[in-house]
Amino acid sequence: MRRHRPEELAKAPAKDPRDLPDVSGLIVGVLGGTGPQGKGLAYRLAKAGQKVIIGSRAAGRARAAAGELGHGVEGADNAECAQRSDIVIVAVPWDGHGKALEALREELTGKLVVDCVNPLGFDKKGAYALEPAEGSAAQQAAALLPESRVTAAFHHLSAVLLQDPDIDEIDTDVMVLGEERADVEIVQALAGRIPGMRGIYAGRLRGAHQVESLVANLISVNRRYKAHAGLRVTDV
Repeated sequence: MRRHRPEELAKAPAKDPRDLPDVSGLIVGVLGGTGPQGKGLAYRLAKAGQKVIIGSRAAGRARAAAGELGHGVEGADNAECAQRSDIVIVAVPWDGHGKALEALREELTGKLVVDCVNPLGFDKKGAYALEPAEGSAAQQAAALLPESRVTAAFHHLSAVLLQDPDIDEIDTDVMVLGEERADVEIVQALAGRIPGMRGIYAGRLRGAHQVESLVANLISVNRRYKAHAGLRVTDV
């Protein structure tokens, strides 16, 4: 039997978590791209050079919003948006989340899906987190889309800042959750396309509820201090 030399038995160097794939050639679809969050993400990604298609239930409405955004953004109905995209960001309102994904199950098969929906309720005391039966919006997406690769990200971004053309950089971190590290790294890299933004791995989908729920606290902070607070993690 051949003996292995010590240098052969040494472990390969660990992969640098900052070494992320090139995603510049991928087409990004944004379902709910005519709403504040979806529109803001579409604008920032397109401005950074990403090919973006925004989707809506009404194709005409999506095309009108795309025309407003410029930077080569296209508009289509949700089904066409999903079909033509490599990565699909879900930015639909929470009350239509399940129904929208269920209707697009076939179009989203094999796609990398990024859920950024925050299940929130509002009353006279302010915003509060809702807990879906599946545990979170992202877990609901995973349950409804068994043939898709579901991740969760972009929850804490201010739609106001995203849509402000006078702001060149969005100085914030994006927590990315998912089951497959390769998929998470693609989303991290996508976040990093936006100047000032950084994508960081934040665990598996089972932790998505905590991330989604934090938005209720951020809304309270922003209302109290008239700010647009996001999230910034210390050096990682």
